[in-house]
Amino acid sequence: MPTCTPFAAPDTLSDPVRAPQLDVAGDLLTLLRNATTEPRPDNQLEALTLAVAADLPVLLWGEPGIGKTAALTQLAAALDLPLTTVIASVHEPSDFSGLPVIGDDPAEQGVPMAPPDWAVRLVRAGRGLLFLDELSTAPPAVQAALLRLVLERRIGSLQLPPGVRIVAAANPRSSAADGWELSPPLANRFVHLQWTHDHEVVVRGLGGTWPRATLPLLDPDRLPVAVDFARRAVCGLLSVRPALVHRLPSSETRRGGAWPSPRSWEMTLCLIAFATAAGSSREVLSLLVRGTVGDGPGLELLASLDRMDLPDPETLLADPASAVLPERGDLRQAVLDGVVDAVRKRPEKSRWNAAWELLARAVETGAPDLVVVPATTLASLRRADWDVPASIEGLAGAVTMSRRADQAAARASVTTKAGR
Repeated sequence: MPTCTPFAAPDTLSDPVRAPQLDVAGDLLTLLRNATTEPRPDNQLEALTLAVAADLPVLLWGEPGIGKTAALTQLAAALDLPLTTVIASVHEPSDFSGLPVIGDDPAEQGVPMAPPDWAVRLVRAGRGLLFLDELSTAPPAVQAALLRLVLERRIGSLQLPPGVRIVAAANPRSSAADGWELSPPLANRFVHLQWTHDHEVVVRGLGGTWPRATLPLLDPDRLPVAVDFARRAVCGLLSVRPALVHRLPSSETRRGGAWPSPRSWEMTLCLIAFATAAGSSREVLSLLVRGTVGDGPGLELLASLDRMDLPDPETLLADPASAVLPERGDLRQAVLDGVVDAVRKRPEKSRWNAAWELLARAVETGAPDLVVVPATTLASLRRADWDVPASIEGLAGAVTMSRRADQAAARASVTTKAGR
């Protein structure tokens, strides 16, 4: 009778052909993952790094797959900080508030709240970057438990050391899996940065070279000046716009973003000081300010920052011959309006003549249309016994030409609309 031989499955681990192929695949994966970095201006990375340096919690908003997690991984490596990633949406509230542990005598010692293992590791390390991912998919109960972690750096009875920085990431509710809007108390504790991809950075990165995140270089000599500038900027705006001190948005979506409160204005003051000490660009400062108090208040603050360094109208009137006017048109217009307003408040012949000299200087060094309104207002301030200065004759031609150009543009616009 024939003997049946049982079927034996091939041993792929000992197969002389397949085993080397897995090794080759591993080598190929290693080559694909190899990448270098290069210094490259990146406003997003600089704003993120500045906020991390300022020890403020940051929340990166962006669509899935645009590199938020990769940016945090690269930032941790560049700053030599161990990265701890916690997916907020898969945790229970007790994972952040602590689990109760009954001791020998609860009546005497109470019931301590035990922290999770990742928090213990951060404390042991003394430093690190805590990355709270998928924040917008965390239910409200988990968001409430995160309040104390983000603001006070406490998890249960454990206090995170000062060397730990907190960064979170979230997807907009429309593109998040079972997404929630952020609660206003939690949202107001973050610096909100809108994270977008740069086509050139992605292409160059896929080619093997990604931008390098570096810690901003703070100038030790500028620290007192930076703090004074930040305080004057924030206090100057809020003193004339008290309604901006606290403004809770009416819509649920906007409440989950950046909005002004005493807490967020304090963060804004800190970020202005850091950006000033680091010599950061206006674009970086705009990302940080708008990401802390919102677009509207942030743009008002940025506009007031421009005017903080404008020359004093009284100084210009005292020595118009050596006056230096701003190059930017909007700032030059503000200076000329300020000069005319100063003359209106204290009308004197010498001051009126000095203002005309300044307007003439503005025509010589910039666009003549900027002096049309100030010149018209200044002319209306003339007293009967004041002689017309010689400088006004040169202005008359420029003002008339500018007005004719405006009228021609208006007629052309009307003709175009009628032709439609």
